[in-house]
Amino acid sequence: MSSNSYFDSHAHLTSDAVFENLGDTINRASDANVKSILNICTDSITLERGLTVSKQYPWIYQAAAITPHDVEKIGERDFPFIAECARTGRLQAVGETGLDYFYEHSPKQIQKEFLIKYLHLALECKLPVVIHCREAFADFFEILDAEYVVNGKHAPGVLHCFTGTIQEAEEVLKRGWMLSLSGIVTFKKSTVLQEVAKQVPLSQLLIETDTPYLAPQSHRGKTNEPAFIVDTATFIAKLKGISVDELASATNKNARQLLNL
Repeated sequence: MSSNSYFDSHAHLTSDAVFENLGDTINRASDANVKSILNICTDSITLERGLTVSKQYPWIYQAAAITPHDVEKIGERDFPFIAECARTGRLQAVGETGLDYFYEHSPKQIQKEFLIKYLHLALECKLPVVIHCREAFADFFEILDAEYVVNGKHAPGVLHCFTGTIQEAEEVLKRGWMLSLSGIVTFKKSTVLQEVAKQVPLSQLLIETDTPYLAPQSHRGKTNEPAFIVDTATFIAKLKGISVDELASATNKNARQLLNL
């Protein structure tokens, strides 16, 4: 295990699947040297819980948005509360927002409209965005280039749980963004993603668990949790031919820089 502390840049700690036993989950994270977590809130309820959690654990930070899956159902209802929290300094990032054409639980047009709303909110509040993008990269980059540029430069963000191609990774990186890898990179079939992991510059890499989803290979089938980030970090470090200390230190620094901590 690294002597440097880990930053889990994406976990749904206040989701129903985790929240009930959150104290135990946080204790195990702490024991595994996970000293910072960005909690992703996806509706008003998880955000209210998240704000309470931050009071007890100041090293757990909050991000919020309605995911592309749910914008049709609850997008309008919950946007005002999320926007208010962003404007009053209670969020460290806006997200996860984005586009998901793989499932298309919400119509594409509505997904695009809400992505633009959240990008504008992030710009207004000078917050980074956390993006979910699946099988929608062409539309995503088009919107990003049109709506999220300040003085000729892309405003800051991260492509979370990246599972795209090397070409798509290059498009993310050339916009100066962070790219975050989850436990998926450890799966035996994730050969393309393992190539991406080797090629992404250490200065633009984040690591995440996406708790409670996508536990790494060593914990497949279990509910994922921040403590398991150690396995993902160790795996990526080996791919990159560096020590896990170096990886932990760089990804921690990158997350803090992105979130202005």
